[in-house]
Amino acid sequence: MAKAKTVYTCTECGGQTPKWQGQCPSCNAWNTLVETVAETTSASRFAALAPQNAGLQKLAEVDAAEVPRQPTGIAEFDRVLGGGLVPGGVVLIGGDPGIGKSTLLLQTLCHIGNRQRVVYVSGEESAQQIAMRAKRLGLDASPVELLAEINLEKISAMLQTHKPDVAVIDSIQTLYSEALQSAPGSVAQVRECSAQLTRIAKQLGITVILVGHVTKEGALAGPRVLEHIVDTVLYFEGDPNSSFRLVRAFKNRFGAVNELGVFAMTEKGLREVSNPSALFLSHHSGQVAGSCITVTQEGTRPLLVEVQALVDEAHAPNPRRLCVGLEQNRLAMLLAVLHRHAGIACFDQDVFINAVGGVKIAEPAADLAVLMAIVSSLKNKPLQDKLIVFGEVGLAGEVRPVQRGQERLKEAAKLGFTQAIVPKANQPKQAISGLKVVAVERVDQAMARLREG
Repeated sequence: MAKAKTVYTCTECGGQTPKWQGQCPSCNAWNTLVETVAETTSASRFAALAPQNAGLQKLAEVDAAEVPRQPTGIAEFDRVLGGGLVPGGVVLIGGDPGIGKSTLLLQTLCHIGNRQRVVYVSGEESAQQIAMRAKRLGLDASPVELLAEINLEKISAMLQTHKPDVAVIDSIQTLYSEALQSAPGSVAQVRECSAQLTRIAKQLGITVILVGHVTKEGALAGPRVLEHIVDTVLYFEGDPNSSFRLVRAFKNRFGAVNELGVFAMTEKGLREVSNPSALFLSHHSGQVAGSCITVTQEGTRPLLVEVQALVDEAHAPNPRRLCVGLEQNRLAMLLAVLHRHAGIACFDQDVFINAVGGVKIAEPAADLAVLMAIVSSLKNKPLQDKLIVFGEVGLAGEVRPVQRGQERLKEAAKLGFTQAIVPKANQPKQAISGLKVVAVERVDQAMARLREG
């Protein structure tokens, strides 16, 4: 028997080369080529569901009617999806093992099964295991139809015959196509199975939700083209030692990206957290130095987060600069601005910064709050009670405005905060009830407010 011909396929771009190389010749990524079996092409692989009218047409003649979204019954999940599920949309959700992906999707199917036909395709667990999970969570799983199968052709035939409204595939890495010789989970199989399922979803109007595995670095396993094929990419985040879970949208063709859904893992499954700002605020018995509350924007949702700073005398030639939840390089820049434009030096101090609750702050709106927390810890002087601070700090010492400033202030006022230090350009034109707003233009003005308080 002749030996099967092998090629090396890039896990990032899907490019192929006959020999192994350290760098992919297509996308120049390093150490991404893996050995796979060379597949023979088949002319009929994509002919089964070919559209009837595939000819050229004018864009103005295409019907652009808005398709109504189907709510999942879980408000936090709807928020991340952009309002609900879209018929014909393909959603990819990834996360660490055991973080709650299958639990969330089973809860979703049980919620919408009373008004739509739903199918759960399991390639990892048996039907008995899924039934036991539904019983343990106390769910009414009677409307959910189940198929334990990993063969792509059988799954495609089921979708074309029964035409469910929503189908969950758990997971895409376990499926295989008979048209290919490689093992399930390989680059070729994942690319083929996801392309075929996406084609069926678009042509039959079925909402398909794919569960994806992640690598040890936290990225979705398989070729990068998988994220390009689907319409929405969601990531499950969360500390294994904490009961809270975050679902974040990194790509969404039907809604805003960087939306955040917050859940709590309980004995009865994932429960929505109606006030996520409470997760990221510590409850101190009294005022403490080095603590400052800021308002960060996650998609369309403002979240109140506590930024903590600890400044201590350095006992080594090189003082330490450590950040948890914020960018470390930005901390070094902010300390230089603080010294140059406010006259406060920390070159002989260790500086530690932490965002409470495990949240990651990527936007620069937390700059001013970080500096206020650092100076508060350095002077061992607590900030005023019920104070929020936000604003971007420039290298010239100016405090720059941030987006959605009015929404941030309204969220703070709703949660009982009475004082705010904000950039001059974010000062509200109309007073917000119960909130005193102090507008600053430069870093030294904000530090002066700290001394006055």
